[in-house]
Amino acid sequence: MPQLIVLFVLLVFAPGLVLAQANAPASPVSDGTPITFGTSHRIDSAILGEPRTLTVWLPPGHDTAETPYTVLYLIDGGVEQDYPHIAGLAQLGVVGWQFQPLIVVGIETGERIHELTPAPQDPRYRDSFDTSGGAADFRAYIAEEVIPFIESHYRVGERRAIIGESLAGLFIVDTLLEQPDLFDDYIAVSPSLWWDDQAASQGAAEHLVAANREDWRLYLTMADEGGTMQSGLDRLLTALQDTPGAPDWRYVDRRDSETHATVFHPAALDALRWLYSYPPYDYGPAPWYLREDASPGDDD
Repeated sequence: MPQLIVLFVLLVFAPGLVLAQANAPASPVSDGTPITFGTSHRIDSAILGEPRTLTVWLPPGHDTAETPYTVLYLIDGGVEQDYPHIAGLAQLGVVGWQFQPLIVVGIETGERIHELTPAPQDPRYRDSFDTSGGAADFRAYIAEEVIPFIESHYRVGERRAIIGESLAGLFIVDTLLEQPDLFDDYIAVSPSLWWDDQAASQGAAEHLVAANREDWRLYLTMADEGGTMQSGLDRLLTALQDTPGAPDWRYVDRRDSETHATVFHPAALDALRWLYSYPPYDYGPAPWYLREDASPGDDD
């Protein structure tokens, strides 16, 4: 009797057991291999008084290329910040023939309200943000320590670019006005121009006249933030429009399509396409299988 019970169980349930074994996940052949997407460097910053991290993405062929590359410096560029998706766009530009190859340098930030804001003159801002006002030191760190390090270790061209969003966008506008020769191309996404009662944009015209430089470019965009974010940007746009010698600039209004949380990635892609576009790729004549009613041999 026990043998009959065992036989019944095998006949009824064995096919399911076999199927379950067939659908079991495969055992890995190894423990996995980490994917490398850049190189990190630690810099002992004398200006900031502490070690800081840079993360660098290189276009394929950098080590053997004869042509140097434009460097895109990314503020908030730590591996836990905006480095992965901006470096990903640079890689997309290469594989998709969308824009010129770039070296991406991610500059990690720490206390952003300190490092990315100019010293406020309005006492309300000094009282409300008592650790703010370190932008001049952070800019000196970039100019005197980061850029020389990158230019001594990588195959860089003469052109430099900088990109960032929100407070980093404010820092970029402040850099364009205060030290315009530091970069050639500036990309400010939803810049926090509300800062210090919109001081940066209110003094923009005077700084643009004093810059007295050529061949510089600025990409600006704003999402749906509104309020003093938008009014600060509007003042800057007026200064750009009315001031001779202003950089070649482009503004894209994204109030109807993006929020502060979603604007950076699509805006960065658009900016890089504008600044460093390739001509359309020439695929040659369409092969027969992409033409209606064509056959092999029609290409001959």
